Amino acid sequence: MGDSYGGASARLSRSSSSSSSSNDTEDDQTIARILAEEENPKSHGKLGKMLSHLDSIPHTPRINGDIPDINDATLDHDTLSERLAAYDLAELQMEGDGNCQFRALADQLFHNPEYHKHVRKQVVKQLKHHRKLYEGYIPMKYRSYLKTMKRLGEWGDHVTLQAAADRFSAKICLVTSFRDSGYIEIVPKEKNPIRELWLSFWSEIHYNSLYERGDVPVRAAKKKHWYNLAPFR
Repeated sequence: MGDSYGGASARLSRSSSSSSSSNDTEDDQTIARILAEEENPKSHGKLGKMLSHLDSIPHTPRINGDIPDINDATLDHDTLSERLAAYDLAELQMEGDGNCQFRALADQLFHNPEYHKHVRKQVVKQLKHHRKLYEGYIPMKYRSYLKTMKRLGEWGDHVTLQAAADRFSAKICLVTSFRDSGYIEIVPKEKNPIRELWLSFWSEIHYNSLYERGDVPVRAAKKKHWYNLAPFR
């Protein structure tokens, strides 16, 4: 009985592993096709042209800071909302499950937030294979940071944004709730960007994907959003 159950479990495990591997391969093929089909990857798109007048501050990668208290968070969100309205931008809301940065990047890269697992995997791979570029910004054991960042639900930070810019050859344009640095450009360290990604950042709380107002795509609704999570996402 035990051997039979064990054999069945092993077969089920292999089947599940095979199915997961097949899904990963299918996702990778779809992602590769999407990137290959971009009409003009060197184009900075409508948002880049529309907001070319914005002044960016130099970007310094860093890990996440403390979550603000509810009063500061509310003021920060109001600041971000006013800034987006002034720039004629609108947010596509990402699910508030701790993967929001990677979901927003996946939406901008592949038009599908559900490819966030692939984006996280690629970012961690970049961090692992190019350690010298990032370890100076990590105030902890680097291996521990990598192990933590591999986990689904682990919040991305400004180091993972830099790694994403490097991995995907992208300029990441970040509209933030920071009062003294409302717009930050994160560019690849060792190559020229061939695509442009637009994200909003409600500081230390949540990332969303940005579009020109009136041009926000319709995505399937998810059950978790920043406004109904405790404490924030």
